[in-house]
Amino acid sequence: MGLQSQLRLRNYLTITNMTNILIIYSSTDGQTHKICQRLQTHIELHQEQHVTLVSIDKVSELNLTQFDKIVIGASIRYGHHSPLVIAFIEKNKTLLDSKPNAFFSVSLVARKPEKSTPENNPYLKKFIKRIAWKPKELRVFAGNIDYPSYSFLDRSIIRLIMWITKGPTNPLTVVEYTDWHQVELFAQLIIDMK
Repeated sequence: MGLQSQLRLRNYLTITNMTNILIIYSSTDGQTHKICQRLQTHIELHQEQHVTLVSIDKVSELNLTQFDKIVIGASIRYGHHSPLVIAFIEKNKTLLDSKPNAFFSVSLVARKPEKSTPENNPYLKKFIKRIAWKPKELRVFAGNIDYPSYSFLDRSIIRLIMWITKGPTNPLTVVEYTDWHQVELFAQLIIDMK
């Protein structure tokens, strides 16, 4: 989005008294992006809410000060969030702290009820300890498995991880674990954030 487009959008949102929400995503295989799209759809069903959805590798093209709320969603791959997410947070911590904000993590381990909350998800807990930013709202969502779409190496590694964690290992498995009701509840929380 160019500077002129950003200014026009900001003027429109100011005139119409709309809340301008930015959702930044880091998605490895597309499930985090899909969750963000569902958040956007649900939020924009409510009047006076506008959502801009942008990939972490394109967020530098935006003027972050024009947004009223910022949400970051990031997937886990082999136990880690993308380094781009960490770099973005480190660079923009002060701005993030100045606005209503949230962070959510997407991982296969969250398919297990005992690892599906911010308090008991090992990857999110490790991530929060690593960064200086303390998001005002945290959520964890289960991802999906789509073995046929993975490269041979990724399929092999993920099958090994699933074998260790007692998940599906059939190389033809396609399973979506995301709880869409929880995603919609999170969308409402984003709308209500002050």
